[in-house]
Amino acid sequence: MTPETLFGRMAYIDKRTELAQQALQGVRHQRRLSPGSPRAGERPVAGVTIGPDLPVDEVVCLVTEPEAAVIPMRRVKTEWSLLLWNYFEVWEAELPAHPAGTLVRYQIRAHDVDSGEIYWADEGAEYSYVVGDSGPPAWALPAIIYQVFPDRFSPGNGRAWNPVSSLSDIHGGTLRGIIDHLDYIAGMGFTALWLNPFFPDETHHGYHATDYFAVNPRLGTMDDIRELVDKSHERGIRLLLDFVGNHWGRGHATFQEAKANRASPYHHWYYWKRWPDEYVAYFDLPELPKLNVDNPAVRDHLLRSVGFWLGDVGFDGLRLDHADGPSFDFWTDVRVVARSIRPDAWMFGELTRSPDEHPRYAGLFDGALDFLLCQALRNTFAHGTMSLAGFDALLNRHEAWFPKQSVFSRPSFLDNHDMDRFLYRAGGDKRKLKMAALVQFTLGGAPIVYNGTEVGVSQGRGIHDPGSQGMEECRRPMLWGEEQDADLSSTFWHLSHLRRRHPALWRGRRRTLHLDSAAKTYAYAREDGGDVVIVGLNMSDEPQTFAVPYVSGATKVTFQLPAMSGDVAVL
Repeated sequence: MTPETLFGRMAYIDKRTELAQQALQGVRHQRRLSPGSPRAGERPVAGVTIGPDLPVDEVVCLVTEPEAAVIPMRRVKTEWSLLLWNYFEVWEAELPAHPAGTLVRYQIRAHDVDSGEIYWADEGAEYSYVVGDSGPPAWALPAIIYQVFPDRFSPGNGRAWNPVSSLSDIHGGTLRGIIDHLDYIAGMGFTALWLNPFFPDETHHGYHATDYFAVNPRLGTMDDIRELVDKSHERGIRLLLDFVGNHWGRGHATFQEAKANRASPYHHWYYWKRWPDEYVAYFDLPELPKLNVDNPAVRDHLLRSVGFWLGDVGFDGLRLDHADGPSFDFWTDVRVVARSIRPDAWMFGELTRSPDEHPRYAGLFDGALDFLLCQALRNTFAHGTMSLAGFDALLNRHEAWFPKQSVFSRPSFLDNHDMDRFLYRAGGDKRKLKMAALVQFTLGGAPIVYNGTEVGVSQGRGIHDPGSQGMEECRRPMLWGEEQDADLSSTFWHLSHLRRRHPALWRGRRRTLHLDSAAKTYAYAREDGGDVVIVGLNMSDEPQTFAVPYVSGATKVTFQLPAMSGDVAVL
């Protein structure tokens, strides 16, 4: 079984080293703004680093909206970088206070007075924020999300799966298949549904979209998607659109015209290295040309698509694919449009960068998928490469680093459509999956379950193993009827309903109560006033009995756990 690389290129130290070096070269702002979404009347602080060999003696912040202003920045410290083996400087400035709802845009410029040389931060990028953003909507905090991969969920209308010869083939899932199983989704306790892309696309996964205003005919019709939204809402289920702002498929009509005609108005929708065959693409995949989201026409097109799905169709929020691809300023406009149409829209991003970069997106969207927690859960419970002590230490630091979930939400997950199934990584051991799910559902972030994980869907090979079919390995069809693992299904049912009954699990504080590395036992409490849930785990291969003190030892909870198992106690 090959090692995992959940963070893509960031998994490799040479890539991290390269990015760390780049971050300190030249004039860098990268939306170092604190706070990222200031309250009315608050003066946020903008920071910038000046790299080695730049003889800068003046730095200013040029505010362009809501009114023009030139704000001098001051040098606050000089630091040494072991990585660069040189010095860099940090400059800061307080920006003006504004009323709630104000859109502020600015750029940062550095200047060498002697030579007259001007250096723009981040190659002249424009930055922005909205004053007084309310943060995640109330419904996001207790949400329990079900991720559905349309082609692999259900054919619908009692039909069978298509005959296929490859995992890349179209298996025949449809929107009707999802509608047919809404009672199953609601019955399992899920309160939100994240749909992987359903736009016109020749692939099985939908990420090579050619029209952001239509439904793939093989999946259904626009009437079907409206029916899905309406019937989900009738059951108390919110809908999350998988929005890709960074790129789309090369079959898109605008790209085809831009390739055919250099004078096309769509030429500047893309980044050309050498027209017509060399262009910037997502991870250098030629079938996914990168969009120039700072081109007004491109931005308008994408913003209209957001308005269409949230306003006309009725989606409740956005899962933002590859969220660190587009510019920061683009996400400000997406935020403004989304919230103007649906004030309680929930937006969270797919960010595979390090946690220190996540706060830069505060105020642009409501949070980010918790990849670091996913990695820790898989290493601890599936691979056994992280000890309980190591897991507890990471959890304590992780929770201390980020704001509360009510300020910056961090939806959690055990697996998804881009990584090996957890059960496969656990060697098929359901006990490990159950323990990981118990922890996932009793931590603060809204849990996401990838369809099939809850009923035992696995895979034959790892996505990076020799002879595998790549990502498609983890996209095997959903199991239905007697093929489902009833024991696993029951576990996920109980966990989702436990979370719905106890607000402490989504808004309470977490406290470690017990950790015995030798016995491999662990316990923590989630507390919210009088609502207290204690989680106990036994990671050993032997049954374990242990007492957990609560409230300074006045109360004790005793866990009697079989090998490789966990349980909860409600006080």
